[in-house]
Amino acid sequence: MARPTESVQVAAKIGEEIGRAAGHPFGPVEVRSVGGGCINAASVLSDGVHRYFVKLNRAEGLPMFEAEAAGLAKLAESRTLRVPRPLCTGVAAGHAYLAMEYIALGGPPPKSTGGGWAKAGRLLATLHRSTWGQFGWVRDNTIGATPQPNGPGPDWARFWAERRLDFQLGLARRNGYGGALQRMGETLLGSLSGLLDHGPVASLLHGDLWGGNLAFARDGEAVIYDPAVYYGDREADLAMTELFGGFGAEFYAAYREAWPVPSGYAVRKDLYNLYHVLNHLNLFGGGYLGQAQALMGRLLAELR
Repeated sequence: MARPTESVQVAAKIGEEIGRAAGHPFGPVEVRSVGGGCINAASVLSDGVHRYFVKLNRAEGLPMFEAEAAGLAKLAESRTLRVPRPLCTGVAAGHAYLAMEYIALGGPPPKSTGGGWAKAGRLLATLHRSTWGQFGWVRDNTIGATPQPNGPGPDWARFWAERRLDFQLGLARRNGYGGALQRMGETLLGSLSGLLDHGPVASLLHGDLWGGNLAFARDGEAVIYDPAVYYGDREADLAMTELFGGFGAEFYAAYREAWPVPSGYAVRKDLYNLYHVLNHLNLFGGGYLGQAQALMGRLLAELR
């Protein structure tokens, strides 16, 4: 919402749609911009009684928001970790939007309680017990601003090779990252089944579970958001939590108590995080090239 007049028009239109979706009249009188990350703008709309969180992007971003809303709804179906309830998506005055429940967030609960992080770990394990008969999902979505193809199939190693690593490597090639990255990637793709022979089930995944996508509500309840949902190896979610840190030790202990992780996870963790590092390379540039090649080098060493 850049210009004041435009901002009022957009907020009024979105407010009408929110009211219809929520089942009560809603005319926002306050529009407060909040941090929306590097991809979307974000605002909190309030009429003095009700508040809603709204993401905004260019009109062509509507399919991204529709997929995100579907992902939030799918996660909510599990009745595990709390997610903001999606209300409506659409286009208003040239802006695509996603409106959802507003959840007031605070800091993580004191570690001395042992409750917040541990409960989040247990609930994630329960979320992962929601399974499907194939790997992937019924619709494609995005990982950050990058398209994420989710065409389902029964073979996890093939899915990870084709829908994840090869897709990102193709983007990297078009972005000018050839040479050693592509040679190492080709070798890795040809041997992937040897790293993914542990027989995972197709678990419901958040898909982008780094520390910035989990927070605690003011009542201490863990909340997850900004998903890139699909069904896959649950270790892919766990690996992402470790890529940038920020999750409490109680989180991992509680998860493993609820559902132990098979041997070999330390190697597979690198394989799963390679996807996200390649995505960061494609989104943010060459600062991630060395990290991607280092991960590939470690993985190829395991295959020798």
